[in-house]
Amino acid sequence: MTFLTLFKVRSILIYVPEGFFFYLQLRPSSRFFSYTGIHSIYMNSYLQYTQELIRPTWAPPSWIFGPVWAFLYILIAISFGKVFIMAFKKEIPFVVVLPFILNLIFNFLFTYLQFGLRNNYLAAVDIILILGTLIWAMIAIYRYVPWVTYIQIPYVLWVSFATVLQLTITYLSR
Repeated sequence: MTFLTLFKVRSILIYVPEGFFFYLQLRPSSRFFSYTGIHSIYMNSYLQYTQELIRPTWAPPSWIFGPVWAFLYILIAISFGKVFIMAFKKEIPFVVVLPFILNLIFNFLFTYLQFGLRNNYLAAVDIILILGTLIWAMIAIYRYVPWVTYIQIPYVLWVSFATVLQLTITYLSR
């Protein structure tokens, strides 16, 4: 099993973790592409597995996760892109970029841990790491580019909620 899979979409090369693919909609009248979502190829397995999990009564319906993550990935692409460009230009030290790198790694690992390996315990540890690296990233970048911290607020709110949800599901499904 390889970690990265390469997709070619109308001359746009997209590297993504195995188990995911991006949908890109290329508009003929525009030079830009629009991001329409990230989806897991574990979908059939995912649907069966989520039905087996014991979920709290306050858990949102499954359909809400796709649109929320699509919105958050747009914010992540904008803000993390700015950080990586600044790092490439040596405008910020590596220690400021490190939590962003770690956050992406942990974020991409979550779906594989939860739905590929079906391991709630590893997924629970991973989502705590996602939340921790996100808070670290927000603090680290604030003095250089405050708007990057502000644009992460919806992300940190959702990940905080998702962390409580994941920990609850892990506890209930033990």
